This record gives sequence, C-alpha cells and structure tokens, in this order.
Amino acid sequence: MSLHACAALVETGDPDRFLAAMAAPPAARARLWPLYALNLELARAPWASAEPLVAEMRLQWWVDTLDRIAAGERPRTHEVAGPLADLIAETGQPVAPLQAIAEARRLDCWGEPFAGTDDLLAYLGDTAGNLMLAAGQALGAPEAAHTALQDAGLATGIANWLVAVPDLIARGRAPLPDPGPEAIAALARTGLASLTRARNARSALPAAAIPALYPAWQTGALLSRAAADPGQITQTPLRLSEFSRRGRLLLTAATGRI
Repeated sequence: MSLHACAALVETGDPDRFLAAMAAPPAARARLWPLYALNLELARAPWASAEPLVAEMRLQWWVDTLDRIAAGERPRTHEVAGPLADLIAETGQPVAPLQAIAEARRLDCWGEPFAGTDDLLAYLGDTAGNLMLAAGQALGAPEAAHTALQDAGLATGIANWLVAVPDLIARGRAPLPDPGPEAIAALARTGLASLTRARNARSALPAAAIPALYPAWQTGALLSRAAADPGQITQTPLRLSEFSRRGRLLLTAATGRI
C-alpha cells in the first residue's frame, strides 16, 4: 500500500499519463499517483468480465470504497485505495469528482452504444473532465480554475477516445454515435474549442496546480490531426511521432502551456 505501487500501476497501464506525471515536480507526483491509479482501476473494472453484472460488481466495490472515503472511513488495505484515502485526508478535496467517474464507468460494463454525441461528451466530461479536475484540486487549484480544468480534461478525453476507437471497434464496441468522417471532424473540433477555452483560462491556475494539465500535452496536435483527416480514425490508431510526443511534453513541462 504505497505511492510506489500506484506509480507502477500507472506506468504499466497508462504510460502517457505516467510520462505526464513524471514531468511534474516530485511533490506533485505524490498527489497525482493515487488519482491516476484509481482512474486506471475504474477504467479496467468494466472489462473484468464479459458478463455485465459481474463487471458492474467489481466497479461497485470502488463505488462503495469511494463512499466510505467520502464519509471519512479508512478503506480496507488496498494498494490504491489506501494511498487515495491518505490523499483525500491530506488535501481535504471533495470525493464527488471521483465518484462521478466511477458512476460514469457503469456504461462501459454494458457496452451499449451512445445515443448521440451529447451523450458521448457527457461521458467524457464525467470521466476525463473530472479526473483533471480532481488532479487540479489535489494540487491546490481554486474554484475559479475548475472550469478550465474540466475543459482541458474534456478535450483530452475526446483526443484519447479518438485514439482508442480502432481498439474499441476490435473489441466489439461502437464507440462513435456517428462514425462518418464529418461527425468525427466535428467531434475533434469540439475538443479543440474546449482546449482553447482551457488555454485562455490557464492563468486562473496557480503554478503548483499547472502539472494537472500535463496529460493534455498531446491533445491539441491529436485533435488537429483528427479534424484534418477524420476518415482514418476508425481504421488506424491516431498517433504522433515519438519525436513530436517527447518534444511536446518537454515544452509543456518547461512552459506549462498545453
């Protein structure tokens, strides 16, 4: 039950977010690891079984654990739940954004397609948006910065979702309400607009909270590529070159700009 265990989970299961956290100062990393490890656990839970009810039971364990942490109780020994409870006790941040992520993941247990783009955006806001909000809160972001964090999180969620589309299709899911190129380009432009709002409001974040934005280091480039060439999204994973990825991360860590 340690931060090292949380970091190891993220390194294996969410390497891009691991790199983003490693670009942050050590004190920030210590607060980000439990959140990123929790996010990974919540994302994995719906895939624990092909039976939706069984998968939802695993997710329910996390829902119940978060409820206990919110009530001030110490959860059972667990490599993620323990450090997470310590983080919440230390920062006093609300558990509600994390609970919202867990509840949103119930949709993944059943694998039903999204009825429309608004439903997909709501899901990505509840998951990726709330994760970036919780990260910012852990690093001391004031309430005035919450909208910027959620906007950056939504944009990053859209980008990551478009990256994952071919894999989700291969797993038998229908990740896009409308898989046509025009609809995909429109979704990417929605992400770019959300990212622009976050960039314009970045000054609301204190310097200590800027690392919460680091996972958005690729977001603008990925969304721009998707908007320009949407026809490939369902067939070929959306990627940047390794040189571009590393360079953008270094720039983000040096300037705080996403």
